[in-house]
Amino acid sequence: MRRYLPLILISVFLLVFLLAGGTYLAGYANKFNQENQNAITVYTTLPVEQASALAKTYEQKSNIPVNIVILSTSDLLKRLELERDKPQADIVLADRTTLDQVKKLHVLAAYNSEQTDLIPQRFRDATNLWTGLWYDPIVFAVNLDYLKNTSPVPSKWTDLANGKSRLAITDFLASDVSANILYALVSARGEKETLNYFKKIHSQIVQYAKFIATPVRMAGMGEADIGIAPLSEATKYLDDDFPVRIIYPQDGSPYLLTGAGLIQGALHNREARQFLEWLLTDPAQIALLKSKYHVVPTNPATHMYKSFAGKKIVLLEKKNLGDAREHQLLDKWVQTVRLNMK
Repeated sequence: MRRYLPLILISVFLLVFLLAGGTYLAGYANKFNQENQNAITVYTTLPVEQASALAKTYEQKSNIPVNIVILSTSDLLKRLELERDKPQADIVLADRTTLDQVKKLHVLAAYNSEQTDLIPQRFRDATNLWTGLWYDPIVFAVNLDYLKNTSPVPSKWTDLANGKSRLAITDFLASDVSANILYALVSARGEKETLNYFKKIHSQIVQYAKFIATPVRMAGMGEADIGIAPLSEATKYLDDDFPVRIIYPQDGSPYLLTGAGLIQGALHNREARQFLEWLLTDPAQIALLKSKYHVVPTNPATHMYKSFAGKKIVLLEKKNLGDAREHQLLDKWVQTVRLNMK
């Protein structure tokens, strides 16, 4: 009997260990499942750095996991259409153009609250299917040495067409953000006047850049006098001590609006609503700032908006021109301006 005693003891020990371990793992699994029952899934076209910063900050504040799925606009639309009858996401976070395309799929749920009602109507869908969160206006990033020897300071689009300033702008074919400048100016001034304007400044443009940040870098390095770019890119270089000054065009800034909409029939509708409303608060803006993304909040009640020096800038609205019309405008710009053909 003694010879079997060690084996019996080992068997008893293993049995106790397995029972205790099983109980622990079952408890952990239940806890894990409970935590993930409230997890929010967000489909977004935002850059991963921005989306991740928002998700991480919100998780720390709410203890609700946020699953970020980065998609191109076309992939996002395809996925939402495929999942129409069984939604896998709770919220869409994207630019206005993408949200308007999502709206046409009839997968968004109307939502309004005291918080969203604070947002100016120009930044909201008329039927409350999405709410604008922040916007990124186009600005002039002006080289400081150039400013010292220039009077008056260029403060309007017409001031750029002086025949002397070296300009840098991102090619409209290379970036939707840059192409939005063309569409917004056409919406405000008409096709003929806008194309004539770009013809006029064509000889002053030292580079049609491939990337949206390049015009600001060129202005900061003295390779151009004025870089035309979004505020978010200009402030990055300003924070890195590049010698540029940001000027908001007095006659209007085209802008990119980012917003969010709730998915109809989503599993975590309550948590998604809470996340959407959090995106309208100062902590969300601070999270974006920490990721070096400077934008203007749409919520006028936030401290970030109240302290923003450019909050009273004039914004140029882009009309809903439609894909065919936008492609037509791009073709005309390429033929008559970029290739300088009459």
